[in-house]
Amino acid sequence: QLQLVESGGGLVQPGGSLRLSCAASGFTLDYYTIGWFRQAPGKEREGVSCISSSGGSTKYVDSVKGRFTISRDSAKNTVYLQMNSLKPEDTAVYYCVADAGPWADALCQKTVASMQRSRYWGQGTQVTVSS
Repeated sequence: QLQLVESGGGLVQPGGSLRLSCAASGFTLDYYTIGWFRQAPGKEREGVSCISSSGGSTKYVDSVKGRFTISRDSAKNTVYLQMNSLKPEDTAVYYCVADAGPWADALCQKTVASMQRSRYWGQGTQVTVSS
């Protein structure tokens, strides 16, 4: 079974921080382009961030730029999304996605949304930013 499992979501006050984890089983993330998407109630799914297979390039949607950081830990076969200065509008279910192939890194470089058709999706983790 090839699976992505997100964790680290929860309830946090505005201005607080959370670190989301995306752990893989059945394959190594070293060879995959990884992205994070989110979907809030009543809103369309939005690409948040992505990282190339090598980890050498990252991409962020404008609304999170400067607040969120995506990174890899090859030893743990895990990709992280560090979220700082959280706002109520960040409230959503967050999903990690993975894809591989000749154009996967190129899609990430173009836009995060380009990874909408990624092969593997996690089950999602809820992030709620509220007082």
